[in-house]
Formats: sequence, structure tokens, C-alpha cells
Amino acid sequence: MTLGLFLVALMGFMALGMPIAFALIMTGVVLMWHLDFFDAQLVAQNLVSGADSFPLMAVPFFVLAGEVMNAGGISRRIIDLAISCVGHRRGGLGFVAIIASVILASLSGSAIADTAALATLLLPMMRDNGYPVGRSAGLIASGGIIAPIIPPSMPFIIFGVTTNQSISDLFMAGIVPGIIMGLGLVLAWRWSMKTIDVQPQPRQSMKQRMATAKDGILALLMPVIIIGGLRGGIFTPTEAAVVAAAYALFVSVVIYRELSIKDLVPLFVRAASTTSVVMFLCAAAIVSSYMVTLADLPSELVDLLAPVMDSPRLLMATIVLAMVLIGMVMDLTPTILILGPVLMPLVIKAGIDPIYFGVMFVMVGCVGLITPPIGTVLSVVSGVARQPMEVIVKGVMPFLLVYLAIIVLLVLFPGIVTVPASFL
Repeated sequence: MTLGLFLVALMGFMALGMPIAFALIMTGVVLMWHLDFFDAQLVAQNLVSGADSFPLMAVPFFVLAGEVMNAGGISRRIIDLAISCVGHRRGGLGFVAIIASVILASLSGSAIADTAALATLLLPMMRDNGYPVGRSAGLIASGGIIAPIIPPSMPFIIFGVTTNQSISDLFMAGIVPGIIMGLGLVLAWRWSMKTIDVQPQPRQSMKQRMATAKDGILALLMPVIIIGGLRGGIFTPTEAAVVAAAYALFVSVVIYRELSIKDLVPLFVRAASTTSVVMFLCAAAIVSSYMVTLADLPSELVDLLAPVMDSPRLLMATIVLAMVLIGMVMDLTPTILILGPVLMPLVIKAGIDPIYFGVMFVMVGCVGLITPPIGTVLSVVSGVARQPMEVIVKGVMPFLLVYLAIIVLLVLFPGIVTVPASFL
């Protein structure tokens, strides 16, 4: 009864066009009314406590780091380095997009920011060299969603905060799945290029490659500093975000000199605007998750899924299937905030590793970013490419199928995630 009321209230408010943050707050209020202890002061207290979180301080700094990288030439230098290495191969610009996606994923942790940067820089180049626009845009969109999997990852931060899991462990557990996603894209792109004749980039001389590598070495040092610092226990994920933002600012302003002091004001405003949306969503989610806990919704969900509780893989497959469908109509951050606190007690009760579940949860949610009809990342690429959504959807399909195959593989063999994570 309570679970049904929760779902009807949440979906009803969203169907009315209410922003998701307000829908979460109102759903919490509906549950309060249902349990007969409505208290406006309690709603306000949970809103404040939802944003008052030390780990969430990482969000604005990683957002700022991503903005600085795109505006300060760091992203462009990474792409130039990839072009110098593999641009001359058949379908080379596609491989450039994949390599740049993986490297940028280890810098910003934002699918939308990485996709926008790659699409802006690479799509015109790929179009001029005869690459099919739809397939190229689909590849860039698919590469962009690797960002939330490889650390640092804003979705992992949000998931860790809302489900009380170690953010550092989530970061380390995401490295291998992120690399597997990149390798999957390589195989899919090679298969795509068999029937397409495109003009490769001219092969660069060793002198040119060395000059490009020298110019981009400071950009490549950033993920080494972040991941090395986290792995070595030198700083926490929140401190890593501050280091990333400070490093990106220093390199862009002092070394590369592509940003001036006057350029920083609009850049800070954009970062603050993005951060405000994420933080308000997190604050609103605490209101509903507090009521979810008081209403004991996880217990109702356990009773509902009792037939598959004895088989962790079957339960995981059931959750993944539901997540794929939900991801088609809901963005990643709201999905984490709404379902993470509800499903985590169920997962722990079934004996599933919570860190493994967190990685799978975010990965499946990321696939939703390139799945119609919503597909936030698809919308970004469609806007940059100035192509109808149908063209982008058709282009992304081979890569989407590869990702679904990888998810099935990880459901059947959880050790692919858990074993490397235990060593890292």
C-alpha cells in the first residue's frame, strides 16, 4: 500500500510537469500525510541536512574542474595527443574519440561536459573527413557516458552519500568497468568501419608527436595526481576535487595561458549554476528518503521480490532490467537519489556486494543517458551536430548494444568488478 502510494505520488507529480526536486519534496509530504505526522519544520530540516554534507562538497569543485578544462585548452590538448597517435589509422578519428573519452573521464566525471567538449571539437573534423554524421555522433555520445564510471565520478559521489557507501571504494571499483566500456567501443567502431571508406588524418612525424606529447603532458598528469592521491590515501574524494580544480586553474591560467582572470567570472557562474541544480536535487531527495525509511518501504520491496531473493544473480538481473526501463524516462541523478536508498537495504539483505551494486547501478543509469526517448547525452550531441534526434539514435544503436552486452557479462560474472577493486 505505502509502496504504491510512493510510486503513484512521485510519477503523478512528474507527469504534471513538476521539476523532479519539487516532486521528491512533495512525495515526502504525501508520505508524511499518509503516516499522519505532517511537520513542515521536519521538511525544512531535512532539506538543510541534505545539502550539508562534506562529501557533496566535491561536486562543485569537479564541476569547476570540468568547466576549466574545456575552456582552458586541456581537453583540446588531450584530443590533439590522441590524433597524433592514432589519427592516421583507418577510422582513426573514431579511435581518437574513444581514447579522448577515457582520458577525459578520468578528469571531470561529467558525461554531459565530456560529451559537449568532444562533440564540439571532433564532430566538425569527422564530418569534413567523410565520416557518417549519425554514427560519429553516436560514438561520441557513447564515449561520453564513460565519464561517470571512471574516477573521479560525480554520480559515484552522489550514490555514496545517499546510500552511505565508501566513495573511494566506488571510485576504485569503476576503473576496470570503464576500461571495458572503452574496449567495447573500439570493437564496435572497428566493425562499423568495415563498410565505410573515410579519409584518415595524415601520419605525423615523430618530431610532431613528441611536440604534441610535450604540450599535453600537464593535462595527462591530472588523472595521475587524482587517482594516485586517492589510492595512496593522500587525500579524500572531496579533497581530490579541490586539487583537480586548483590544478586545472593553474595549468590553464599560468602555463597554457588560455584563460585570463576576466574569463573566470562567467566560468564560475556556469559552474555555480550546474552545482545548484545538483545540490538542490540532493537536498530534496533527503526529504523523500527520510520518509521512505520511516515508512519501511524496503521491507515491502523485499516481500515483493521474495521469489528471487535467494539468487543474487537473478535479483541483480531483475534490478538491471527495471533500471534499463527506468533509465529510458529518467535522468541519472534523480534515479540515484530516488532508487539508491530504497534498493540498497534489499541488495545487502540478498548478499550482493554493495560496491559492486553501486557500479552496476550507475553504469545502467549511464546507458539511460543514450537511450531514447529522454537520452540527455543524445540531446547534447544532437544540438551540437545540428541533426534530428532520429539520426543520432540510429547512429548510437551499435554502441548501445555493446554496452548492454557488457552489462549482461558483469551480471553473470561479478568478479570482473569485485576482484580488481579488492586489489586497487
